[in-house]
Amino acid sequence: MAAETPTRTLIAPTEMNRRVGRFLHRFVLTATLIGFTLAFVFPLYWMASGALKSSSELAAPTPTLVPESFHPESYTDAWTNVGLGHFFLNTFVLALGAWLTQLLIDVSAAYALSKLRPALGNVILGMMLATLMLPVSALLVPTYLTVVDVPILHVNLINTPFAIWLPAAASAFNIFLLKRFFDQIPAELLDSARIDGAGTIRVLVSVVLPLSRPVLAVVSIFAIVGVWKDFLWPMLVLPDEAKQPITVALNRLAEFMPANQLLAGMVMASIPLLVLFLIFQRHIIAGLTAGSLKG
Repeated sequence: MAAETPTRTLIAPTEMNRRVGRFLHRFVLTATLIGFTLAFVFPLYWMASGALKSSSELAAPTPTLVPESFHPESYTDAWTNVGLGHFFLNTFVLALGAWLTQLLIDVSAAYALSKLRPALGNVILGMMLATLMLPVSALLVPTYLTVVDVPILHVNLINTPFAIWLPAAASAFNIFLLKRFFDQIPAELLDSARIDGAGTIRVLVSVVLPLSRPVLAVVSIFAIVGVWKDFLWPMLVLPDEAKQPITVALNRLAEFMPANQLLAGMVMASIPLLVLFLIFQRHIIAGLTAGSLKG
């Protein structure tokens, strides 16, 4: 019988058999987990606790970790005084439209590159992925000029939701993610559907999409989160205050709001994304790892 190949690990098995080795391993692991937890959770705690403090306590030179007096009314005041409900609705509409357009464009592009195999498909995919190497700031000016005067149509999209939806529709990362997943779908399934008389679109809708629910969930979450937390682009293309999302509205209203109400507004703006992540975190992990292994 062939000898079993030993498993390669960061820590030698002999070290794990020693008391000192086990202690050091657990100590480093625990310290790392605590450090990363504090780095990510503490800003959220500071924001939520700051919203419960009074304005004078927030302005004090010595910060306090726990509020000396609790003021939960800052949340209701922030909601009613500046009309955050209206800006939440704007953000929801923008996120919903961006999600639909991204699914339509990205799924179609990934399906064409993966299963239809157009001429120069790899070149096109490479050019798409090359855009990921460019900083967002480098694309602001050409994208803005395109939105101001859409080529061929010569339409100005400023102060319309399409100024958010259309630039967000073509995401190179989402197309790559979807294509990688579609590549793992057996060609026999698609051939069987074509033999049964299904056309290209019917194969996509009836065969490919039902099998792609994990990665579609990931793309959907990325689309919603990307629009919900975006600030610079909506500020440029939505100068009308009544049409701005919550991120731009809070920045504009910051000078007119007390500090605790501003933090309360930030907390409320963050809650939908946190809830979305907590609900779909398993889908995110499953979707990112799906299709990475064959067999």
